[in-house]
Amino acid sequence: MNRSFNEKILKTMDFDAILHICSEHAATSLGKELAASLRPSGQFEEVKRRLKETDEAFLVDRLKGGAPFGGIRDIRQALHRARIGGMLNPGELLDVALTSQGARRLAKFLADMHEDHPIPTLIAVCERISDHKPVEDRIKQCIDENAQVLDSASPELAKIRHELRMSESRAREKLEQMVRTPSIQKMLQDNLVTIRGDRYVIPVKQEYRSHFGGMIHDQSASGATLFIEPEAVVQLNNKVRELKLKEEAEIEKILLALSALVGEAADPLLATTEAVGELDFMFAKAGLARAMKASLPIMNDRGFIKLKKGRHPLIPAESVVPIDVELGNRYTTIIVTGPNTGGKTVSLKTIGLLSLMAMAGLFVPAEEGSQLCVFDAIYADIGDEQSIEQNLSTFSSHMTNIIRILREMTPKSLVLLDELGAGTDPAEGSALAISILEYIHRMGCRIVATTHYSELKAYAYDRQGVMNASMEFDVQTLRPTYRLLVGVPGRSNAFAIAERLGLAKSIIEHARGQIGEEDQRVESMIATLEENRLQAEAERQTAEQLRREVERLREELRRERERFEEQRDKLMERAEREAREAVAKARREAEEVIAELKRMQREEAGAVKSHELGNLKRRLNDAEPELRRPKPKAQSRSKADKIEPGDEVMVLNLGQKGHVVEFSGDKEAIVQLGIMKMKVPRDSLELVKPAAAAVKKPQQQAASLKRTRDDNARMELDLRGANVEEAIIEVDRFLDESYLNNFGQVYIIHGKGTGVLRSGIQEFLRRHKHVKSYRIGNFNEGGTGVTVAELK
Repeated sequence: MNRSFNEKILKTMDFDAILHICSEHAATSLGKELAASLRPSGQFEEVKRRLKETDEAFLVDRLKGGAPFGGIRDIRQALHRARIGGMLNPGELLDVALTSQGARRLAKFLADMHEDHPIPTLIAVCERISDHKPVEDRIKQCIDENAQVLDSASPELAKIRHELRMSESRAREKLEQMVRTPSIQKMLQDNLVTIRGDRYVIPVKQEYRSHFGGMIHDQSASGATLFIEPEAVVQLNNKVRELKLKEEAEIEKILLALSALVGEAADPLLATTEAVGELDFMFAKAGLARAMKASLPIMNDRGFIKLKKGRHPLIPAESVVPIDVELGNRYTTIIVTGPNTGGKTVSLKTIGLLSLMAMAGLFVPAEEGSQLCVFDAIYADIGDEQSIEQNLSTFSSHMTNIIRILREMTPKSLVLLDELGAGTDPAEGSALAISILEYIHRMGCRIVATTHYSELKAYAYDRQGVMNASMEFDVQTLRPTYRLLVGVPGRSNAFAIAERLGLAKSIIEHARGQIGEEDQRVESMIATLEENRLQAEAERQTAEQLRREVERLREELRRERERFEEQRDKLMERAEREAREAVAKARREAEEVIAELKRMQREEAGAVKSHELGNLKRRLNDAEPELRRPKPKAQSRSKADKIEPGDEVMVLNLGQKGHVVEFSGDKEAIVQLGIMKMKVPRDSLELVKPAAAAVKKPQQQAASLKRTRDDNARMELDLRGANVEEAIIEVDRFLDESYLNNFGQVYIIHGKGTGVLRSGIQEFLRRHKHVKSYRIGNFNEGGTGVTVAELK
């Protein structure tokens, strides 16, 4: 064992009490043994490895509630005996099977965990767990869960036990017949059959001994009852005894065979057992961390300690006062002053114990981000080391311990000194304490020392790398708060306490007069520092509150930004999907149109009718994807006022173009949208093209196609002067509009002329899907110059 971490320092720091708590979290005796033997390490890499395994076990414990260690036993002694040819009893063999099974179950559990949450250190230990299922199965075939050898262990054992049960049954039946006989019942103490020495007997009254032959196997304490084996069952009992001996011999043979099987796998089974014990120990450390609400410390090897809200793990959580300590950066020595029972010794032990726990691979009860150092040794002189047997005074005992520390320490050591220089003359004690501290400080060690001497306050104030500290004391309540204040020397508070308790002011003033001017200046300086500290503490709390508020707002902003980006990505994804679907639909429609054109070309020998081309062109136009544009902002009232009837406008809330027919009041307008008229809010209109700016189409030389209606839906269509192809296109569009307007019948004016136009139109009406029937107009309807179509 490393001499630096001897049993004395571990006991002084209560490290053994921590190990006892840790062992209680172990599930097996193997883990408890390792926990009890845990010692700190001064090797930086070793400490990091230990903390890594604790951290991984803590992760499993947090996510899964621990690991399965059921059925695992300490089978090391049984394995050693089996390896040298010894015979294991049924219980030991059953333990071997259960331990092997439990180890396999544990390894699988951790392997499954490793797939989702990497735990490489634990998996490296699991690699030493070997699979011995054939051995397990063979043992379970022969031994039941109560550690009894089964009949099925061997055919010979099954045969022997069958004969044994038959012989025992015959012996019992023979004796039961006897005890049921009236003449024999009066000679018996009890009418029952019992066993003595593996032989069936009956209880006979002592005075009737001569009436029974056979052998006496036992008698009652009073001698009044004799347990006799009658001659009639002697042979049967002999048979039972013989079969029992055969049974024992066969069982021994089975156990030897199973033990040999275990002996062949003893070495890998031993490695498996030790690996399981190590895993149990790691999870015991994790359980300790959970129970203490401890965290993973950040380790270094440069002598730096920074404890955030460090708590002594053995003080109840409801009463412990956390401490904040930083050592090894700007200063390497802390001198703690203050009154007795103020918590100086507890603070000293907290620093030492948490350092030992971290170096042993344990989490420490402190906030996340706390840092601790891997020291090569920790030395402490704490408490009254007086020894009556050695005839040493308190001072001599302290000096003996300190001399040993000075002889053994190195620059990488942590030294903890409690009540340095106590037990002797104050002047000499303070001078000696300063000299000892100066020697250790020059050595480069990290030191935390407590003292009552005021001279050490001035030493810490003047010496670079040395920092004053104190335990806070509440003068109002006359109680210590147990808070460690680094940077503020302690005050005696004797006068304040005496005044609060009622001591006469004149006595207190006289006492103040006895204190030297230098001491009064020091006390005044300390009082000023205390006021400044309290003010700074209040400002720090305010700043901390503001910082938390800023952090909260920043976190809310971050979450809002994430939600916005997530919604944006979803909208973009949906838009891309809809665009792909629209393009795919248009492509399919275009392909169908092309296929239709090819079909027509084949069927009609290259002559495609104009109206068919028109229909296909409309299908292509309808197949064009409709793009969704952001909804424009509503137009201002001033722009809407400039729109006049006949203007082409965009209806913003519908996303469609139309023409203004007329205005209905100040707020609404009637707009022609294709074949429909709609009343829409006036401020939802956006001017596209004024009516005066509409470009007229050039007049054709031939007769132009004109309709006897404007864009409003009418029931008649004037086609006079048009050729057949143009007329059919217009008729098709006219019929679609009329069908949408639910017209029952419509009038198509084609004129009388040569009758070619009338024949072409009527042929088209005959095949149209919206036309139910058609006829020549009556005399008052235009006669043969008009065709009347009745719609479906």
